[in-house]
Amino acid sequence: MEKIRLSKRMSELGLCSRREADVYIEKGWVEVDGVPVSQLGSKVTVDQKITLRTAAQNTQQERVTILINKPISYVSGQAEHGYKPASVLFDESNRWANDPSPTRFHRSQHLGLAPAGRLDIDSQGLLVLTQDGRVAKQLIGEDSKVDKEYLVRVQGQLEDSGLALLCQGLKLDGEYLKPAKVTWQNEDQLRFVLREGKKRQIRRMCELVGLKVTGLKRIRIGKVKLGDLPLGQWRYLGENEQF
Repeated sequence: MEKIRLSKRMSELGLCSRREADVYIEKGWVEVDGVPVSQLGSKVTVDQKITLRTAAQNTQQERVTILINKPISYVSGQAEHGYKPASVLFDESNRWANDPSPTRFHRSQHLGLAPAGRLDIDSQGLLVLTQDGRVAKQLIGEDSKVDKEYLVRVQGQLEDSGLALLCQGLKLDGEYLKPAKVTWQNEDQLRFVLREGKKRQIRRMCELVGLKVTGLKRIRIGKVKLGDLPLGQWRYLGENEQF
């Protein structure tokens, strides 16, 4: 039976990211068929049982995932062109007063915190920042099946065929887009549900059918909704919440 790298198999199983797997392996926190493995590059077969030791599980439990209602003019990742990253909003003063999570804020939670998906600088709404490689893989991994929902305010006249093209039939960067769900929310606002996130995808899709986007807000990622989270504030992803 063909063998694959242990770190890759751990990622495939959703135990952690490949980078995290290498750290756990080096620390001796991974068992294969009940035997600790600490050699990087070790290989396994798909029928072998892989488990994380208690120390690794505890480390994962301490990692946080936060939800931010990102305002316009903040970038999702690193600061660029003089614009601040959304992570600067992750401070005790900006925590939503109605956050039900018992997790206490600590500055150390900024370490390794990264966006799991992007939201354009001129867009607002739900943005996920996480320390947890499992969450990042679920949301932005190559095989991610998590959809995202947006409310998009537009100007222009949409031809009868335009809505069908938005749902299925447009190409960007020389490739056909995955099928989308696009419906009218009201007379000047569309609702988009996508399973991919090419750069400025919605704005470019609208341009192709003669529409100009004047406002864009992400309101849902998978099963997690923006809800009543105020603009510019954040909350922790709850223990019982899943994307």
